[in-house]
Amino acid sequence: MDRGHWKIVLSAVRRAARAVPRNRRLTFPDGLIVAMFLWGVAHDRPLRWACDRAHYGPVFRPRRLPSVSQFTRRVKTEPVQRILQRVHEQLARPGQITGLSYVDGKPLVVGVASKDPDAARGRVMGGWARGYKLHAFMTEDRRIPVFAVSPLNVHEMPVARQMLPHLPPFSPRMLLLADGNYDAADFHKDVDRHGGRLLCKPRGFARHEVTRRQMGRARRECLAVWSEQPGWAKVVYQQRIHAEGVWSNVTSYGGGLGPLPAFVRRLPRVRRWVGAKIILYHARLAARLTHAA
Repeated sequence: MDRGHWKIVLSAVRRAARAVPRNRRLTFPDGLIVAMFLWGVAHDRPLRWACDRAHYGPVFRPRRLPSVSQFTRRVKTEPVQRILQRVHEQLARPGQITGLSYVDGKPLVVGVASKDPDAARGRVMGGWARGYKLHAFMTEDRRIPVFAVSPLNVHEMPVARQMLPHLPPFSPRMLLLADGNYDAADFHKDVDRHGGRLLCKPRGFARHEVTRRQMGRARRECLAVWSEQPGWAKVVYQQRIHAEGVWSNVTSYGGGLGPLPAFVRRLPRVRRWVGAKIILYHARLAARLTHAA
C-alpha cells in the first residue's frame, strides 16, 4: 500500500477511534489495533505478521506493538469492531442513493481439503464449490455502502432483504438492477417501500389475476416493462455489467480481495477480512478522486 492510500486509511481510523468510547487503562489503544489489523490485511498476512516490527516501514511505524496473544484477542473485541464499522461508513460515504445501483453476490471459495465447518457447499459458475458468499449493494460511482458475508449455500435474495433497511434512502428515481435470483414479490415490495424500483430478469410472467394482485404494484410494473418495452428493458438491464466492474475493481490490484488465504477460516474471521478489504478498496477510490480533483 502506498503512502497516499494509507494516509486516508489512518486518518479515518483516528476519527473513528475518537468517536468510540475508549478504556484509558489500555496500554495499546483500540485505534492502534485497528490500524495494525488493516496493515496486515493490506499485505495479505496473518495477525502474527503484524506484531513483528520488521514488517513496518516509513509509511507506518508504530512506537510500540502488542504481543501476538494480546493482538489476536483485541481484534475480536466489540470496540474494535465498532471502529472498523465507523471507518467503513466514513470511506463508503453513505448518503442518498441516486441513479442506478446494483445488488449482486460473489463466491469466496475455500479449498476442497478445507476442514472449515462454516464453509458450505453451493453453486458457483461452472459447478459446485465450498466456501462463503459476499453479498453487496453497489452504487453507480462504485461504492459498496452495505455488504454481508454468508456461507455459500445461502440464497442471495433473503440476504438482500436483510441488508436493505441498512441502506441510505433511495432517491425517487433510483433504479436497482439485479439478476433473476432476486426476482421475488417480497423483495420488489421492500425496494418499493425504501423508495426505489427493482429491475431484474423475471423468473416467470404470472397470468392469474389473484397472483398478479398479490405480487404487488412494483413487480407488476417490472413485468409490464419486460412485456411491453422489452427493448428498453434490455438496454437498461445491460447496465448491470457495472456490478462486474465493481467486483473487478475490488479484486484486481495488489492487496485486493483475492481468494481467501488458508489462515482466513470460520465465518467471523472471514467477515472481518472481507470488511477490511472493502475499507482498503474505498481508500483507493478516495485517493483516485482526490488525484482527479
